[in-house]
Amino acid sequence: MNFFQTWADAALTTLGFFWVAFWAFGLGYLVSAVIQLFVSRDRMRQAMGDEGLKSMSLAGFFGFVSSSCSFAALATTRALFAKGAGFVPSMAFLLASTNLVIELGIVISVFLSWHFVVAEYVGGLILIVVMWGLVALWRPQKLIENVRQSLEAGEEDDPEDPSDLTKSPALWSRMARAYLMEWQMVWKDVTVGFTVAGIIAAFVPSEFFTWLFPGTGDEGARSFLEVLSHTVIGPVAAFFTFIGSMGNIPLAGLLFANGVSVAGIMAFIFSDLVVFPVIRVNAQFYGWKMALYIAGLFLGALILTALAIHYSFALLGLEPQSSSKGMVEPSERFKIDYTFWLNMGFLALTAVFGWLAWRGSGDHDGHDHDHGGWLDRVLFWLALLAYGWLAVGLGIYALT
Repeated sequence: MNFFQTWADAALTTLGFFWVAFWAFGLGYLVSAVIQLFVSRDRMRQAMGDEGLKSMSLAGFFGFVSSSCSFAALATTRALFAKGAGFVPSMAFLLASTNLVIELGIVISVFLSWHFVVAEYVGGLILIVVMWGLVALWRPQKLIENVRQSLEAGEEDDPEDPSDLTKSPALWSRMARAYLMEWQMVWKDVTVGFTVAGIIAAFVPSEFFTWLFPGTGDEGARSFLEVLSHTVIGPVAAFFTFIGSMGNIPLAGLLFANGVSVAGIMAFIFSDLVVFPVIRVNAQFYGWKMALYIAGLFLGALILTALAIHYSFALLGLEPQSSSKGMVEPSERFKIDYTFWLNMGFLALTAVFGWLAWRGSGDHDGHDHDHGGWLDRVLFWLALLAYGWLAVGLGIYALT
């Protein structure tokens, strides 16, 4: 395959990754907008303000119900924390909404096996429990309080009555602006991240990733150090690929087919919340100190969880056998299925909200989440460069 054909495949893969995730973005941002407009701090504190079992259970349940992609989950988590949810329940919501995902289990069953479906859902619960324990051991209370105060200063706490939507066009305009501001927050990161993911998926051979994991070609049982190294390298590989959990599953299938351990595969899948674009969005929400604390917290939790799953399978004699089918063809991501219809719905919603926000632009209120800075400027130009790359690549695809 020549360079230009690979370029075309990279562009189509990027578009396919985004197409698969678009409806989840829209759902997450819609939930975030609803929380910002209609939920008071007092009500949120009553439901999820402490860090007891009730708050954690509610956080896990709400995360499961609103299962979405990483970026959308980040926005909803910030809204919950700003409205008074406890730090640990907020993080539990984030983990649940990105790991206890029904469609993720379906994709895992296609590219891996039922063992990994069980590992994903049970592991998602273990992740939450381990994260809870790690916060109890290592909790920067002053930092958390300062971040909460900063968030509360930038958020209104005069909740609207949802019934007013039937009689107040201005309220619909406010919801539209809140929804679109979430897109404004992440469009640069999403553009660059998904473009890089497509480039890596098309240009980097799977053998490179298996080379990263020691012992993948050896027969017999792996040593603990080899398994541990897989759980550390898994997040590193995910960090540089950043495709997101849904897009990473086909690559995880290739890794498993080439001998990467269960621990390495699960660490790789669980790492969607410790990749750089996600850390940067958290930094825009909470500041770099908190963002790095959250990343370290999740990294420690996912390593311990991946090891627990690996050795639990070994203890129970349930070591899975690979049946990976590899990466799907880029064009297959655009077939007419439930994703297509969900995307059509959220495209229509986004268009309507864009019109409502434009019509009500004269009475703008709320907090602008785009804080600028040199990194934003760099990402802006990289995003424009990415659009150029994608345009040329899709043009090549159309002509071949």
